[in-house]
Amino acid sequence: MGAVILAMVPLMATMEGGAQERDRFGGWLGVRSQATGFFRVEEIRGVWWFITPEGNAFLSKGVNHVSYTADFAPTLGYSPYGRVAEAKYGSAPKWAQAAAQRLWHWGFNTIGAWSSAEMFQQQMPYTLILNLAARAGADWQKGRVADVFSPQFKKAVWEQAERLCRPRAQDPFLLGYFTDNELRWGPDWRSRKTLLEEFLALPPETPGKQAFLRLAQARYGSIQAFNQAWGTQFRDFKEVAQQTSLPLGSEAAQTLQREFLYEYARTYFQVCHEAIRAADPHHLILGCRFAFHPGQEVVEAMKGFVDVVSINNYDFRPPVETFQRLHRTTGRPLLLTEFSFKAMDSGLPNTRGAGRPVPTQRDRADRFEEYVTALMRLPFMVGFHWFEFCDEPAEGRFDGENSNYGLVNIKDEPWEVLVERMARVNPTLEALHASAHP
Repeated sequence: MGAVILAMVPLMATMEGGAQERDRFGGWLGVRSQATGFFRVEEIRGVWWFITPEGNAFLSKGVNHVSYTADFAPTLGYSPYGRVAEAKYGSAPKWAQAAAQRLWHWGFNTIGAWSSAEMFQQQMPYTLILNLAARAGADWQKGRVADVFSPQFKKAVWEQAERLCRPRAQDPFLLGYFTDNELRWGPDWRSRKTLLEEFLALPPETPGKQAFLRLAQARYGSIQAFNQAWGTQFRDFKEVAQQTSLPLGSEAAQTLQREFLYEYARTYFQVCHEAIRAADPHHLILGCRFAFHPGQEVVEAMKGFVDVVSINNYDFRPPVETFQRLHRTTGRPLLLTEFSFKAMDSGLPNTRGAGRPVPTQRDRADRFEEYVTALMRLPFMVGFHWFEFCDEPAEGRFDGENSNYGLVNIKDEPWEVLVERMARVNPTLEALHASAHP
């Protein structure tokens, strides 16, 4: 794209202090490329970047759930932070303005998933989670999967994309779209069943079950060949369709399960891609926020349908080999879309929610610095999104989580040791990333 590397200028500690080397989107002038009017991604001299609408390098340093109401506590019947925010600011727009100023000051430049709509009006880059499969019946919390082969899935996805994407198609501050959050692609903490097992249990006419039968017929050609490979004695494929389970221990069955997963994932990513592109041809498709590496079949299937691979992680250090494998398979840059550290000196229980607690806020700050500096030494990473803006209530949110993930506590007071470290570290990361070794 005709990229030009400029001389690196000294970095200031905050967005305000470093305004002369940042564009209005928070882009870094140390690396320049072509301006297109919208965010995009580009590999420049072996290092991947977001490129701002003005043509400058951008690492997405975001925060999730920047929310005026924050988490509702079912046992209380209200949101503790929401009451504080209303009393302090008086309205969501005034709160959003203050929240954006805080984020810039702490070195962040992106509004992450699940944030209040008022944050999208703050002249700050933002992301949007579309919940496309969720709209069509998936449930990431329970692990319920949608039938991506059904006409109803396509209809729901296209309607959701039209509703959410078309009105934003010309917004230069929109970084891009997440299609969904932590979908289930196979056995995990939500269910021990594979996707094929899920669909085998359904009626014969179910589109997903029919998709499996088409794969089986295409692979084996005849019921005799199927029976020989699977160790079964069916009369025809119609009888196979009537089964609610099949013996899946053989190598032949494992192979067909992998093929089914690939077709399932490819259909999902293709339908989502086509729906988003029809409503908005300009903005990035940022993936579906994997909870972990979903399996090679899923990653292979997404090639050509996403601009960025997004994944969540709550380890103390980046899982470098996993991230490298995702990049090698897809050829796309990666965005870490959730990570966080919680401390026991916060007064919160920290008994529910991802990640192991650390002792103090200083430990949180140390972990943050160690994690993001290691992350930005990977040339294919293009950013990270911290979970989350405000602590969870001690009484537990909708799923019982009660942890110290916030930049601010329930009283809207910043965790000073943490945010001061972030304000020092965040502005230095572009220069670090520019020197990453391909």
